[in-house]
Amino acid sequence: MCSVSVRGVSVSFPFTPYECQKEYMNRVMDCLQKKVNGVLESPTGTGKTLCLLCATLAWREHFKDTISARKITQRLKGEEMFPSTGTASWGSTATDGDTPAYYTDVPKIIYASRTHSQLAQVIGELKKISYRPKVCVLGSREQLCINQEVMRQENNHVKVHMCRSKVSTRSCVYYNNVEEKSSDTDLVHSILDVEDLVKYGTKHRVCPYYLSRSMKQQADIIFMPYNYLLDPKSRRTHNIELSGAVVIFDEAHNVEKTCEESTSFDLTPYDVSSSIKAVDALLMDKVKDAQGDDLSDCNMESLSSGLKVDVTAIAKIKQIFLDLEAVIDSYDVPVDKGITKPGIFIYELLERAHLTYSSKTAVAEALEQIISFLSGKPGIFLNTSGLQKLADIIQLVFCGEPSEKDQAQQMHLNTAQFKVHIHPNISYRDRKATADVWGSASAKKQGNILSYWCFSSGFSMQDLVHQGVRCIILTSGTLSPLASFTSEMRIEFPVQLENSHVIERDQIFVSVIDRGPDGVHLSSAFDRRFVPENMASLGNTVVNLSRVVPHGLLVFFPSFPLMEKTLDFWRTHGHADRIENIKPMFVEPKGKGTFNEVIDGFYSRVNDPSSKGGSFFAVCRGKASEGLDFSDSFGRGVVITGLPFPPKMDPRVILKMEFLDEMSRKKAPGLRYLSGQQWYRLQAFRAVNQAIGRVIRHKDDYGAVLLCDQRFKNADARAQLPSWIRPHVRLYDNFGNVVRDVSQFFRVAQKMRPVVQKEHNAGTSKNPGTSENPGKAAVLDTRCPPTQRAKVLDAHIPSLKKRRLNDPPGASGMARLCVEYEGEAPQTHKRPLNLFHALDQGDRRPGQDEDSWTGPQCLQYKRTDVDAKGGKRKIKVVHEQKLSMSSAVCEEDKASRAKRFLQDMKKSLSHVKFEQMVQALQTYKRTDHLDGLLTQTAALAEDANTHGLLRGFYQFVRPHHKLCFDQTVLELTGRGCGYKPVHSVSKEDRDGPPVDRAASSSTGMSTTSQLDTDQLDTDQLNHGGPHLHHSTDTTHRRVQKTEKDGRSEGSGPVGSGPVVPVHAAFVSDVQSVLGSVNSGHLFRAVHRYKRTDNYEELVSVVVSLLTEDRNHFSLLHRFSMLIRPHHKKQYKEMLEDLSGGSGLTAQETNEEEEKNTNKEEEKNTNQEEEKNTNKEEEKNTNQEEKNKPVSLVKTQSKISAFFSNSQSKN
Repeated sequence: MCSVSVRGVSVSFPFTPYECQKEYMNRVMDCLQKKVNGVLESPTGTGKTLCLLCATLAWREHFKDTISARKITQRLKGEEMFPSTGTASWGSTATDGDTPAYYTDVPKIIYASRTHSQLAQVIGELKKISYRPKVCVLGSREQLCINQEVMRQENNHVKVHMCRSKVSTRSCVYYNNVEEKSSDTDLVHSILDVEDLVKYGTKHRVCPYYLSRSMKQQADIIFMPYNYLLDPKSRRTHNIELSGAVVIFDEAHNVEKTCEESTSFDLTPYDVSSSIKAVDALLMDKVKDAQGDDLSDCNMESLSSGLKVDVTAIAKIKQIFLDLEAVIDSYDVPVDKGITKPGIFIYELLERAHLTYSSKTAVAEALEQIISFLSGKPGIFLNTSGLQKLADIIQLVFCGEPSEKDQAQQMHLNTAQFKVHIHPNISYRDRKATADVWGSASAKKQGNILSYWCFSSGFSMQDLVHQGVRCIILTSGTLSPLASFTSEMRIEFPVQLENSHVIERDQIFVSVIDRGPDGVHLSSAFDRRFVPENMASLGNTVVNLSRVVPHGLLVFFPSFPLMEKTLDFWRTHGHADRIENIKPMFVEPKGKGTFNEVIDGFYSRVNDPSSKGGSFFAVCRGKASEGLDFSDSFGRGVVITGLPFPPKMDPRVILKMEFLDEMSRKKAPGLRYLSGQQWYRLQAFRAVNQAIGRVIRHKDDYGAVLLCDQRFKNADARAQLPSWIRPHVRLYDNFGNVVRDVSQFFRVAQKMRPVVQKEHNAGTSKNPGTSENPGKAAVLDTRCPPTQRAKVLDAHIPSLKKRRLNDPPGASGMARLCVEYEGEAPQTHKRPLNLFHALDQGDRRPGQDEDSWTGPQCLQYKRTDVDAKGGKRKIKVVHEQKLSMSSAVCEEDKASRAKRFLQDMKKSLSHVKFEQMVQALQTYKRTDHLDGLLTQTAALAEDANTHGLLRGFYQFVRPHHKLCFDQTVLELTGRGCGYKPVHSVSKEDRDGPPVDRAASSSTGMSTTSQLDTDQLDTDQLNHGGPHLHHSTDTTHRRVQKTEKDGRSEGSGPVGSGPVVPVHAAFVSDVQSVLGSVNSGHLFRAVHRYKRTDNYEELVSVVVSLLTEDRNHFSLLHRFSMLIRPHHKKQYKEMLEDLSGGSGLTAQETNEEEEKNTNKEEEKNTNQEEEKNTNKEEEKNTNQEEKNKPVSLVKTQSKISAFFSNSQSKN
């Protein structure tokens, strides 16, 4: 601990504070000593909670010490106890001058925040410091009750009444132990949050709710949500004493809204009718009781036995509700809007129901007696919520005790910041059937709603000041601009602070992304938010950012409806699958029930060392954006998808803006009001700034803030961002540069600030290099630099993945290094066929079909039981029985894929269109006429969003029609279905005669198994037509040769074996280094080179992209595998000029020996070419059996042969 002096008070701090922390504590001490209010803004991550607690508790200790010094001085009668150190030097800064002080005068500290989760974090900080005050945390029965009979009730009102009934009859065993346990020394000196309190109550069988209320009396610091403090009704319920207290509002950016809501009400037809029903039932009970007695002896007292209100008063209460209902419903209100009146109109309306200043006391007392009686009554509960609401309305509207002549002035003063709004009740239309014990008849009652809305937070803040508090401190990370914030509070704030941040420039990256990867402008404006192009571009943006942002990615939407519709669009069009394959998706739920489950799942996924992290989708102003801890790897990136303006058509928002405009025009002396439009904009940016605060949580944290809305490009919009963010904002012309710089930022940050190795969860594999799920290839930790990837070739292939023999079981590092694709290594039966297929397959997680994505709230990957034990894998001979099993699996996979396709088509098309498509398929199946199918399905080519559905029909087309269908789709959409000649071979022909077992044994695989592999998942093949498949002709010829000779070719076909890992690893590295835009340029250049053989054009693109950074030279060398044989010499010379070394690998020497063979094949006829190719492959196979490391040579040789074949055809 470090001791620092702040304004004459010694403050014990956990470490040496930074300058901004010293300044913050200095301003807190200023408020406490001078008894003045303060508003203090300090960015999230600067330790403001720690500073606030240490400074406040140090001042409180000093206050007590000063009282002790004063008492000692009084007893010594002026003499000094220590002559060398007078008691005057002990300090008097904490007390109030010469006023006598006692220990009972030491102020309590009331620490309020928005939610209990935020308070739990504050209490966690309190446990870290040296101060040990007596602590109490207040909560509701919903959070603290442990009586299972009470908690089983669905309605919260029923819970309250049942609890009160059990307490009054002392039938709750937990409540009966409160008095005994409340004096427990260990409990009194413990620092417990709500969760700890519930655990303590459960363990010791004592009620946490009443225990916390008992502890409040002797507590030094009381924690509570700030609606308990601002709502007069809650203050009375919890008996909160404010006189002389220090009141602290943490996360105070929400105080304005809470102040307004706590002093507003909505009286619904349901409230009134349920009150009439309750009072009516009470009257009926009293009449029945009276009928059982001798009426001659009946008097008012006997009628009201157990109730201190006579029947006449009960009848008057019923009449008040009847009159009130009639008055409210007497207004003819338009369906789409309401009637607005000045605030003072509330007195006129209530007077017509016989509620005035003169009658308020009698009515309030009668209501209190009736509510108390009905709450403790055994048997069926009667709903008293309406009765309680009327009692609260009386307390709010008729506040103060003015004389008759001052009533008018008091009324104007009470209602100056209010509006009366009467609007129709339409909630009954949408109300779903529930198990509400009060019945649905009253709940569905039609009528008008009486709303009394406050539009100034100053009303509640002034009420706190009138309660006699010592000082009020408002603090948050997002209060700017302070002038406008303080003007809304309507009280003086002599102490103000806008603090700086503790982080360095290289710890934060902020960028405005105004366009997506496809160049479409991004905007959440009302007229663009649901445009398909906008949602698709935003989806592509998030997909790309999820690749370059490590670990946890937070994506914030302006509202729940917008998030839900956007995610539905992404699920339909595949964006969600792509995100899910990179970072599993977790979505903030609307209700409270499942939030903890979802957020725990996100934390677990990010903590899992075998994962690439997770993505959490939430809304601004939601629970995730308000105080939740996303420190370090839990929140490396925050994506803001738009500006969360309040709903402009909401009557309350409209009236708020009108009220502010009206106040601004009046220009009252000494008061400054925002205009309605200024307030409207501030609400959006304060919500954005709060979400931005999730990214930096402490001085060593780092992360990126990505503002995905073109409106952030405006200087006025950027001026509303936090002061510590504004200097770091970058503007870009294209999306590719953003991805490039974000990648560079995280590479530098991870090197300069390495994080602690993630801990494994229980039940997960302890080997970071081996995946827990055998269906998934092990993944390289995202913290490993990209230069270390792809160095272990066999790690790409699940059947060859194994531990090196000389590595111990617990080894780490390169011995356990596995290649990381964008979607991890594919399974054997779905391995990509070449470089371009690897691009399409990049986002797919290994071992996962389309249906394995379980939605945005999925908490775990689906797992398979195959190879669950992990460890070594052996290559076994493929027998006929296993081939048949593989074929069965293939057929099952095709059937499930077809079923999913039909389901997706049904969701995307209208019912009529879907029926037409199904009918076309059935007709094609019956008649085998392709033209009819093409005529019906051609309509899907008219909309780009349904092109995928059109290509999906490829799986239903018979083999002899595959080529024609593929060419037609290519002409219609510009993108084929991935046709290969082997697709035109029927299943019977593919199965063919049995293969040569001896040949199969020698090579470890058969042609039949290879063909099965090629035939799997056709809708996931390259979407660019047959010219993208390098092994098409060779494979077709091999099929024909196998059918003729009835034997295996002796080696795996081109496109299987080590071709896959070489290409896929190269694609992964190129995309991670260059980003999606530049890598797209590179791969398009490769496509053009393949068609035109224009070497100069290819080299100009390659050199421009891969020579900007010295670290990219390794990719430039590896690119040689894609150079055709007759250009390799030129490419090698160019590399030597650029880097002074050969661009070819050591094994390229052997490949050069094959160059003559490849050139010879170009000149020969097709028949000679086939013969030479097969001989060359047999030769390579024999060489591979002798020396397995040359597998890479064979791979590159086959690629060269493919390019040679393509050129000869051109």
